[in-house]
Amino acid sequence: GGAGAMERWTGRVALVTGASVGIGAAVARALVQHGMKVVGCARSVDKIEKLAAECQSAGYPGTLIPYKCDLSNEEEILSMFSAIRTLHQGVDVCINNAGLARPEPLLSGRTEGWRTMIDVNVMAVSICTREAYQSMKERNIDDGHIININSMNGHSVVPQSVVHFYSATKYAVTALTEGLRQELREARTHIRATCISPGLVETGFAFKLHDNDPERAAATYESIRCLKAEDMASAVIYVLSAPPHVQIGDIQMRPTEQIS
Repeated sequence: GGAGAMERWTGRVALVTGASVGIGAAVARALVQHGMKVVGCARSVDKIEKLAAECQSAGYPGTLIPYKCDLSNEEEILSMFSAIRTLHQGVDVCINNAGLARPEPLLSGRTEGWRTMIDVNVMAVSICTREAYQSMKERNIDDGHIININSMNGHSVVPQSVVHFYSATKYAVTALTEGLRQELREARTHIRATCISPGLVETGFAFKLHDNDPERAAATYESIRCLKAEDMASAVIYVLSAPPHVQIGDIQMRPTEQIS
């Protein structure tokens, strides 16, 4: 286990969606530290460029390649995969991290908020997964890995109306990850599928959820000692480090102090 088990990923290509901030940025950095070529995508690419420069000046063995992509737009996703094929052959590891919550309850929510969550949390994950698999298949890559960043909200519905629709999209991710595992078996590959389901992680996530109430967002993270984005990156490294006969299905992790 540990660092040595990451050696087979040296020089190989990982795609990390939502790599500009939070969990995505921490995961991208960790993979670069382990010598991977990481394509990090987001709508705002400047933060990824800054992170890439930091990784380079820190002397990490891998590289971070910033890519501008709006994941709610299929054409942009497909052209990103096409660019990755041209420049770096293809994707060996796909980390579907991009996700968001809009505060739209079921009884009064706005359709556009629901649709945005579906597009990014469910559709983009599915499109990226399909394209990553096709990329692996066309190059006969049999040891690839697809990791979905899920949520504890994908396993239980909490009595908080602003996250009910978000929770439904994360239940979808739970089902999609298990469906993917089954299809990868049927295809007789050794490509692995995993999801990681955190509770509260201290990122900018709550500030997007409660975008009209920054105090409520801040309070979310101040009530208990939360998970850090780096804890999520460690979980990703653990998943990728598992020996080929071990497939981690789901890591459910919460802050020790979290109640629900």
